[in-house]
Amino acid sequence: MKKCPVCKQGNLEQTKNIILEIGGYVFIAKGHRCSKCGEEFPYEKETQDFIETARKMGVWPEPLKLYRHLSRSGKGLVFRIPTDLEKQLHLTDNTEIAITKLGNKIIIEPESVSEHKNI
Repeated sequence: MKKCPVCKQGNLEQTKNIILEIGGYVFIAKGHRCSKCGEEFPYEKETQDFIETARKMGVWPEPLKLYRHLSRSGKGLVFRIPTDLEKQLHLTDNTEIAITKLGNKIIIEPESVSEHKNI
C-alpha cells in the first residue's frame, strides 16, 4: 500500500467519494484518501472530466482558484501543486520559482534561469 506523500505516515486508500465543488456545483470523484491526514488525491482522469464538464456548463472559475491544505516539513510549510497545473506550466523538480507577498496574497511564479537574480 502506498504511503501518503503529504504526511508520510498514513496509507492511501481507494475512495469513491471525494467531493469537488466548482461554481456552486458538487462533483463526486474517485481517487485516494490518506488514512492519517485525510488529504485527498482524485484520479487525474476524473479531475480532467470534471474540468471539461464545468467548462461546458460555464462554471469553471477564471482565474483558476483551487483549495489545498498546507502540510509541515521540518520547520516549514509545504504546498502541493496539482498535476494538471504542473503539466500546463511545464514544471519539474528543478523549476525555480519566485514567491511574492502582495498584501495578504501569495504569488508563485516559475522563473527561467536567465531571470534568476542572486541577491
